[in-house]
Amino acid sequence: MNKLTHHLYYLVFLSVLLPTGLAAQTPDSLVVRSPNGRLRFAFSVGAEGIPTYEIQDQNRPVILPSALGLISNPNSGRPDWDRDLRIISVARTRRDTTWKPVWGERALISDRFNELIITLQHRTTDRGMLQVIARAYDEGIAFRYYFPENMRTQILDIGQERTHFTLPSGTKAYFTDHAQGSYEERAPNGWTRPAELPVTLKLADGSWACIAQAEQVNYPRIRLSTAKEGQLVSQSFGEVTETSPYALPWRVVLVGNRPGDLLEHNYLIQNLNPPNQLKEVSWIQPGKVMREVTLSTSGAQKLVDFAVEQNIEYIHFDAGWYGYEYEVGSDATTVSVDPRRNPKGDLDLPAAIQYARSKGRKVILYVNHRALERQLDAILPLYKSWGVSGIKFGFVHTGSHRWTVWLHEAIRKAAQHQMVVDVHDEYSPTGFSRTFPNLLTQEGVRGNEEWPDATHNTVLPFTRFIAGAADYTFCFNQPRLKNTKCHQLALPVIYFSPLQYLYWYGKPQDFPNREEIAFWKNLPTVWEDTRVVDGTPGQWVSVARRKGADWYLGTITSTEARTVTLPLTFLPVGKSYTAECHEDDGAGNVRKTVRTVTAKDKLTVRLLASGGQAVFLKPKD
Repeated sequence: MNKLTHHLYYLVFLSVLLPTGLAAQTPDSLVVRSPNGRLRFAFSVGAEGIPTYEIQDQNRPVILPSALGLISNPNSGRPDWDRDLRIISVARTRRDTTWKPVWGERALISDRFNELIITLQHRTTDRGMLQVIARAYDEGIAFRYYFPENMRTQILDIGQERTHFTLPSGTKAYFTDHAQGSYEERAPNGWTRPAELPVTLKLADGSWACIAQAEQVNYPRIRLSTAKEGQLVSQSFGEVTETSPYALPWRVVLVGNRPGDLLEHNYLIQNLNPPNQLKEVSWIQPGKVMREVTLSTSGAQKLVDFAVEQNIEYIHFDAGWYGYEYEVGSDATTVSVDPRRNPKGDLDLPAAIQYARSKGRKVILYVNHRALERQLDAILPLYKSWGVSGIKFGFVHTGSHRWTVWLHEAIRKAAQHQMVVDVHDEYSPTGFSRTFPNLLTQEGVRGNEEWPDATHNTVLPFTRFIAGAADYTFCFNQPRLKNTKCHQLALPVIYFSPLQYLYWYGKPQDFPNREEIAFWKNLPTVWEDTRVVDGTPGQWVSVARRKGADWYLGTITSTEARTVTLPLTFLPVGKSYTAECHEDDGAGNVRKTVRTVTAKDKLTVRLLASGGQAVFLKPKD
């Protein structure tokens, strides 16, 4: 898709152009409401020409009146776009469609909104135009800045973004200062470091909201700082020099009555991205993955055999297969095992790949950013000739405009060679997987490599996972784990990722008791329906997901033991299901019980501290 088409994608449905000039506007002409009438976005321009907006939910404030604007690079000599502006036109459109993702958390996604497009110009001179485009969905509000093509904006120098979010009194935020960080509940005041998006908000009236972003593919990363008490302001990672037409990412405010609504409605992020650009997608196959940690031929063959036995679709060769990953001279076109990983160097990678393919398993290769940046155009066709199915990008640069553009272009190039991609470390998604679904997952999460506690794990579904899939790298039978075995078994149901890396630090011989890990054997990684049964960040969470007629239910608690009651109303009425419940037995083992349930039943679950329950629900014949 070319640049102009990309930036004008959302204008296809433009319909009604209202009279130009500020005097021609009525109050209602600067308001857009969600299709169900619940959410309201209002725009205005003040006496000093400062654009502001506010968001309400059933007439209750979610975002109080807040300033909008962009600051030009101070050295450019060009005007700022945060004051001295006037409205020259207003337009409206709406959409009510559905679409089917290549893969996802649900089989069908509704894309239904009302849109308001406000065109602004400086009051005293013609310096081009800036549009504020706002969409009101039932799930939340999204808005963005857009520069239409104009000779006056042939050069755009954006030094900083100044999008404000003024929050109602008593609001609390779930704060982390980097994508792989832990979370704290904080008042929006006096933050010494900016917060990573998304930022989930608990409002004083009991409702919930989340500030996120979408389609961040040609713009620096945004974080949120505290401007003054109760007010957040966007802080750009760096400067931008571009040419109109140019669209900035969407700023998104999801709204819900309960925290689970935010996760259930996270498809809004994908809705704000262009549709799938790949004509043929049969080669994009989600699945479970296990890492080969010995970097030896014999180890790889044993892993393949284990993968066949346990229905694991991919094996993954991690850092070290082509030398020391951090050296600029490392060559990702040649197999040369790093002696730090395997002093014997006895890895015949072509033979290992061939053995995996002969057993119906696919192979992913890890490549560090140093080799990716130098060798991407060489390794993509080479790996395809080797029979490799995907690449895991390691330690990529994130944040700046330059590296944001580079990374998404690398994913596009990978698609041209039918390579699925997993991006690791600080990259966090903004919906690009809708447009290029070969991007199956990404890290950007504090996962099992960091050995987080159970309380952290209960926060993630309501924060990081609102942005999209995350590669958590699940462990099992590891003495460093702080959580129970059933807590671990439940996590891949709760945490969505089309590529689910299991047994991260393990080898096949580490799992002699196959009954303990039976729940993972047939676990899907993509779904046709998703329901958040209940939960509160920092306390507990329960998520149900459907694949075909089967349902999977994962429940975890924090570091506190608790008893919870789970209504099974997500099951179809009138059908009986066999529920295979995997629970902690209190002695460090997994206990399996079986019962028959219907939609009328409730499961009473007694969760140990840091514990969990994993349930497989299969319809009875």
